[in-house]
Order: sequence, then C-alpha cells, then structure tokens
Amino acid sequence: MSHPSSARGEHWTFLTNHARVLIALAQDPEARLRDVTDRIGITERAVQLIVADLEAAGYLTRTRVGRRNHYTIDPTVALRHPTEADHPVGDLLATFIHREEPPAADPGHTTS
Repeated sequence: MSHPSSARGEHWTFLTNHARVLIALAQDPEARLRDVTDRIGITERAVQLIVADLEAAGYLTRTRVGRRNHYTIDPTVALRHPTEADHPVGDLLATFIHREEPPAADPGHTTS
C-alpha cells in the first residue's frame, strides 16, 4: 500500500476557501471581512475576492448597514461543480450551521 508523501498528504482539506468564507458569513452575516480572515486563515484580499465571486454568482448579497455590511445567502443556488449541481448550497450550509431551534410542538400530544 502506498502512503502519501508528507509534503503533500498532510496539507489538503475537503473544503475550498470559497466554502469556508460562505460558511463563516452564514454563521455571522454581520462579520467584518477581517474577522473572516482571522477565522479561516487566508489574507483579507483573498476573502474580498472570494466574496466578490460569491456575490457575482448569486450565492450572497451584500447590504450596507451603517459602516458595516450585512451578508444574505441564497440557499437555493445550486452548487457549481456538475457532479453536485443537483444540490443547493443550503444543503452544504445545513451540514455546518447548527442553529438552536425549539422542538416543534406535537399537535397530538396534550399536557396535563
């Protein structure tokens, strides 16, 4: 069995920086790009370019609120790669975004 070289095998990850930026903005829609930079470990210029890509592709919109931006993600936009194009980006985000929601009430259950 062949083992990957340590120079290459230890540094790859499953998610692209585009996915990481989108996830970070989904988790905190009012985050400053500098905060996203610190969180995912790429340059602020790289984050700016990625946000521009995501905005141009329709994955997010940027709204100016005072001196900051608010990012809104459209979870219905399909993933870009042809093998995943039948999945909306919301499926990916749902895997990483865990929002606390109260359990739905059971209409058939009565409390006494």
